[in-house]
Amino acid sequence: MDLEQFYSQDERRRHSEELEFGREWSDENGRSEVSWIEATGEVYAMLEPTAEYWADGVGGMHKGDLSEHSLVIEVIGIVNGRDAIEAVMSGWEDAMPGENSLRWVRDRVANASTELNDPPAEPSDDLPSG
Repeated sequence: MDLEQFYSQDERRRHSEELEFGREWSDENGRSEVSWIEATGEVYAMLEPTAEYWADGVGGMHKGDLSEHSLVIEVIGIVNGRDAIEAVMSGWEDAMPGENSLRWVRDRVANASTELNDPPAEPSDDLPSG
């Protein structure tokens, strides 16, 4: 589903605080950003589509515009509570640069109950909440 569909399906998503856990996750589909929505407990990956580039004939390259409809959302799972998501995502900064690193997130969320004994993670401060 695209970004607008995702937020329209549950209005709590649109108005909730979110924690971002980096923008450089990877898998076979490309690069993703991983975030958590406080109101729903959802951990989701937003796949960044590959932008189209074209030459202008005089040596310049131009990047196509990407709309919110080209951003694909994958809900990875539910982790309820800030303390719980910080424990589940503990170590994300080290895991993110690896090959097929989104698998690490999927595994951690799928095994959230056993990950809760880890020390807390610190979310990224790159974007404002909300």
